[in-house]
Amino acid sequence: MITHTTIETEAARLADEVIALRRDFHRHPELGLEEMRTSSLISRYLLDLGLEVKTGIGGTGVIGLLKGSRPGKTVMLRADMDALPIQELNEVDYRSVNPGVMHACGHDGHMAVLLGTAKLLSRMRHSLSGRVKFVFQPAEENLGGARLMIEQGVLQDPQVDAAFGLHLISLLPTGYIGCREGAFMASIDIFTIRVFGRAGHSALPVGSVDAISLSAEVVLNLQNHIKGILPEDCPIVVNIGTFHGGTAPNIVTDRVELTGTVRALDEGVRSSIKGLMDEFLRKTVIDNSGTYELEYAQGYPVTVNDEAMTAFVRRIAADIVDSSHVIDMPPAMASEDMSFYLKEVPGCFFFVGAGGTDPVTAQTHHNPHFFIDEQALDLGVRMMASIAADFLNTA
Repeated sequence: MITHTTIETEAARLADEVIALRRDFHRHPELGLEEMRTSSLISRYLLDLGLEVKTGIGGTGVIGLLKGSRPGKTVMLRADMDALPIQELNEVDYRSVNPGVMHACGHDGHMAVLLGTAKLLSRMRHSLSGRVKFVFQPAEENLGGARLMIEQGVLQDPQVDAAFGLHLISLLPTGYIGCREGAFMASIDIFTIRVFGRAGHSALPVGSVDAISLSAEVVLNLQNHIKGILPEDCPIVVNIGTFHGGTAPNIVTDRVELTGTVRALDEGVRSSIKGLMDEFLRKTVIDNSGTYELEYAQGYPVTVNDEAMTAFVRRIAADIVDSSHVIDMPPAMASEDMSFYLKEVPGCFFFVGAGGTDPVTAQTHHNPHFFIDEQALDLGVRMMASIAADFLNTA
């Protein structure tokens, strides 16, 4: 029988190897759908463990299948692989060697944790029922690698019964686990607004329509308008991230382009936002003699954790780190494409604290100084291995 104590012992033996794997991934980061070296290293590692391996899923994704000694269900464990277009500023000997590319969100640690988990469980396969599907997914950062892998059958052959994933997070101290049932992380949709006016001379503005002034009204009031219509306790973020317009200081500009994102924690609210934006733009732009175009593209859905699977993760976490270190996290307005898997199968996405105690290194994600406490990797391995073993042997 596989116990949490047995897993703790085996994870401790693998700790240095997992750290070395993480540092290798960190040194050689690759952007979404370009993870060629990364996927090659992962597939070789899994093959050496005796797993059945599929490559090229969803572009550069890798699947490793571990079969236990007895029939049973299939549990999926997922790690994302892609890095970010950021120039690393950390002065460490394993800093990125790829200019302008950095693992600034912990994905290097996620891969190392999952490889360590695969090695640990492969040594215990004789005590496992069913199968563990290790999924290394490309392109989490805005490119929807999860959706690509689903389209190419990642949840089939064999059919996945439950899916789990973790995210190392610097906002939690090392040794803590954070999770939440229901809506855990926000959806993200991306929009482009083009505002059209009528050009003129800035000294003789009569008859012209200033697209910059109209667009400034959009920037200042769009979010407040939408929030004013929705229920007061409805979390939503409408952010305009770019503003492009104008060609000279003495011209009344006739065209401005804005781009931004919308984040929500309720799919019903999410589906209403485009209509509310149209209503606001008509009042703000059309009623002031301008015109507009709105392009609105849905991105990642709300990440919704299954209630029973979240309770299951909490029970395991409480046994591993003590219940006082298991945090009921508030919903996060960041988004995550683990949401696509959790729309299809029950499961849970949770946080593993990796903030350390030094405020100099406890930097936020997507930051050129982002840093994780590598002691968190051991806890990640213990959590993922225990989740898989407990699910399969009690399912």
